[in-house]
Amino acid sequence: MLQPELAAPRSSGRAGGGRSAALAALRAGGVAGARAANRRRGWARAPPADRAPATVAGQRAAAMATVMAATAAERAVLEEEFRWLLHDEVHAVLRQLQDILKEASLRFTLPGSGTEGPTKQENFILGSCGTDQVKGVLTLQGDALSQADVNLKMPRNNQLLHFAFREDKQWKLQQIQDARNHVSQAIYLLANRDESYQFRTGAEVLKLMDAVMLQLTRARNRLTTPATLTLPEIAASGLTRMFAPTLPSDLLVNVYINLNKLCLTVYQLHTLQPNSTKNFRPAGGAVLHSPGAMFEWGTQRLEVSHVHKVESVIPWLNDALVFFTVSLQLCQQLKDKISVFSSYWSCRPF
Repeated sequence: MLQPELAAPRSSGRAGGGRSAALAALRAGGVAGARAANRRRGWARAPPADRAPATVAGQRAAAMATVMAATAAERAVLEEEFRWLLHDEVHAVLRQLQDILKEASLRFTLPGSGTEGPTKQENFILGSCGTDQVKGVLTLQGDALSQADVNLKMPRNNQLLHFAFREDKQWKLQQIQDARNHVSQAIYLLANRDESYQFRTGAEVLKLMDAVMLQLTRARNRLTTPATLTLPEIAASGLTRMFAPTLPSDLLVNVYINLNKLCLTVYQLHTLQPNSTKNFRPAGGAVLHSPGAMFEWGTQRLEVSHVHKVESVIPWLNDALVFFTVSLQLCQQLKDKISVFSSYWSCRPF
């Protein structure tokens, strides 16, 4: 027996009449009328045009089901990967960060023979390739200058001046102290998320990384960006009262950290006469002032005549800067891994 969709009309006469009726219906009612006539006359075969839409729709439905199944499988894999990232890799990175920052912290404390022992002293010989007007040695003990011995050869008469720290004085280097405090704060933030802590969202990890990176960036900036001071601020600084014998009134001294270097700057001044024809312009803040910079101090107007800068490399500060860079890179890499998943969970917190 033939399949229903291939069944033929029962007789040729009826078939002819069926086709005539179909043609008449087509003229009268269009395609829909012809199809209705075919059904009344017993035609089971559907015209190819009537079958095509159903076939395309079925193919589309099957393709959509396949895509949805693939998407669901992909999503399941991503969710599993993300859970592993939160539960395992995040804590591995946090441990690595703590180890690095503890090493950085040890560089700042510079302990002596024992962990509770006094901070050791380091002597740094100051020098410059451009001038030999200033020579000296600064002694650093942790974040404080405990001793200073400086010789200055005056340019005009080659007179040699010698001045040193008073024995009862130390000068805190605020840049080192601040950098160390920022490192300690970063370690504290990491220690609050120990192995038992379970991160539930990527946003929580990003928030922690941002907080740690902020502290590390501040620590690095304190070393790489010395404070800008005006000349009156340098003159009012307690550093000028640290020396014995007392510094001459025509000298100013400033000490600061720049990157991995300990810098000493000596400014020689001369007084501007009241009838001077120079246009007086007070200098603003700067890390290093140039000859010709003017300022007012008390009742006097002064101008910088000579500037002498000498420096010495502090090796452990260089180590600390490297530790900061590596730690910031680790934080950013973890943030990037977390952010990869945001495109898949854009409609809800990831």
